[in-house]
Amino acid sequence: MANITEAERHLVAASYHLLKALQASRVIGNDAGGILDELGLRLSTVIKLNDDQAENIKEIETRLITSHQAITSLHLSYSRIWASGPVIILEYLQAVREVQGLTETLEGMALNRTSKGVLDQAKTTLYMAMERLQNELIQILVQNRQCFEHEYTSSLPVFEVYPIYEESVISNDDDSAEDASLKGRSSSETEDCGMDLIHPDVVPQIKSIADTMFSSGYAPEFCLAFTAFWKDVFAEHSMILYVEQLSIEDVKQMEWKQMNSKIRKWRVAMRRIISVYLGSAKRLFDQVLGEYGHVSSACLLEASRGPLFCLLNFGHAVVIGPHKPEWLFCLLNMYEVLADLIPDLDALFPQEAESLIRIEFHELLSQLGESVRTIIEELGNRIATCTSATPFQNGGIHHLTKYLINYILCFAEYEDTLHFLLQDQEHNREHGDEERSTVARVDPNPSCALAAYLQSLTSILEAALDKKSSLYRDSSLKHIFLMNNIHYMVEKIKNSKICPYFGDDWIRKHIVMFRQHAMYYQRTTWSSLLTFLRDDGKTGKAALKARCQEFNAAFEDLYKSQTRWVVPDPQLREDVTIASSKTVIQVYRNFVNKIINSIGEKHIKYTEQELGMYVMDLLEGSSKSLSHSWKR
Repeated sequence: MANITEAERHLVAASYHLLKALQASRVIGNDAGGILDELGLRLSTVIKLNDDQAENIKEIETRLITSHQAITSLHLSYSRIWASGPVIILEYLQAVREVQGLTETLEGMALNRTSKGVLDQAKTTLYMAMERLQNELIQILVQNRQCFEHEYTSSLPVFEVYPIYEESVISNDDDSAEDASLKGRSSSETEDCGMDLIHPDVVPQIKSIADTMFSSGYAPEFCLAFTAFWKDVFAEHSMILYVEQLSIEDVKQMEWKQMNSKIRKWRVAMRRIISVYLGSAKRLFDQVLGEYGHVSSACLLEASRGPLFCLLNFGHAVVIGPHKPEWLFCLLNMYEVLADLIPDLDALFPQEAESLIRIEFHELLSQLGESVRTIIEELGNRIATCTSATPFQNGGIHHLTKYLINYILCFAEYEDTLHFLLQDQEHNREHGDEERSTVARVDPNPSCALAAYLQSLTSILEAALDKKSSLYRDSSLKHIFLMNNIHYMVEKIKNSKICPYFGDDWIRKHIVMFRQHAMYYQRTTWSSLLTFLRDDGKTGKAALKARCQEFNAAFEDLYKSQTRWVVPDPQLREDVTIASSKTVIQVYRNFVNKIINSIGEKHIKYTEQELGMYVMDLLEGSSKSLSHSWKR
């Protein structure tokens, strides 16, 4: 039977007394008497039920007062209940659960004035307990939060690639690009191990608070307090990792070195925040809130929203910035870090409601890949249009050659990524921009898009060097220049990880090329000089003395100019000068032997040994002049 109000209860009681009075009178017939008897039975049942309810409410009120007193007493006795031992915690939770149960019972009754007052009292007690539980939660988190050892340091190796233009200042250390770790990963970047955000011993305590608040209807309050605490923690870690809000204009106005440093910090922050902090946070959130469906991942997203969007904004600002060659490796590093972390992000936020953050990071990955492709496409154009009106000094290795070869040597560090991006680019050209996976990888294969691209770059470089060589007036110096630069390309590539992308045929072909230029240098340099030493049919003393003087003058001019020329590779220089010495000395020896009896030793300015020594001085890059007194 449904519960009735206080007014209805009084009405039922009055009706029951009136019925009893009618039954006591003698004027009612048998049929009417039966009806009255049945009505009386029903009225007595109603009265009994209401009396029982009143008794129940009284009992509930008594139990509520006892629980309220227990809760209040524990509040006053212990500043931190969850630090007072399991007995006190259990006593407190039992008192709170008693209030929960009484509240649910009262809410199931039809309220009258008395029961409504008791329900209000129960809700007040429960609210008081929930406030205390929130405070206890924060105290547990603050007291037991693990202090991370921040191993992050800004001393990551710096890889500097300078803009391609004729006057660019390239490092004199040819191996600087190779020796530097392009990826620049310190232990702080690659340490993807998990860690406990909170001491493991208190996780059950936090869960007990969560379960109590959720079962009491205070789930939003728990989530708000729990999320706010970790939001502050993640913001603090972001500051330690130098994650800062930067606008697109801020990024565009940055100097290259500053941008390079910011990107390296971004990479470290991405790995630390996503793999370490949020990965650990997800484990904790799932331990505490996992049984409540999507609540765990929703709270995690809310707690981490600030740092994540800060990382996203920086990434978007970078890809909008200028696409210069020196940005390539930084962008590749960003791409690889993000590609590695995309599965982690998808696992952190699997719910449909959290799809926005996943989409944002996937879109950033796509944009980074497109920026890399843009730079790769433009690199060849920059090399081809790198012109100069003056020849490169002394025929040495051109800055452009050093730049490009050391630049492409670094591609080995990113071969899988470049394979994918270049093949993806070719696929798009052939099939259009169809939907594709942005984190796929392909197996290395020398006969692939990367091999074709690298060989196309060296072909463009060779064409550019050929144009630059035409600026030399001296044909010998032109061949020294081309020999130096092609030899540099061969030596760097054949001893590197990218050699398989060129293959043995390419190496052999280019060895032949620089040896041909060495041979052309020999012919061009010595052919005119040796004409003075060959028999021209004139055997008179004066003619022979004139030929000696002409040879000496020509050799001294050659010595003065070609000691200034440079062949930087010691072994190559030795090979060239030895070949020159062999070419000259044999002819010079024969010439001297033929004329010495005719003109006398005093007219022979240089001995065979001296001439050979002077030839070995050539191509050292330091101008010298001959000073030799005549023998008398």
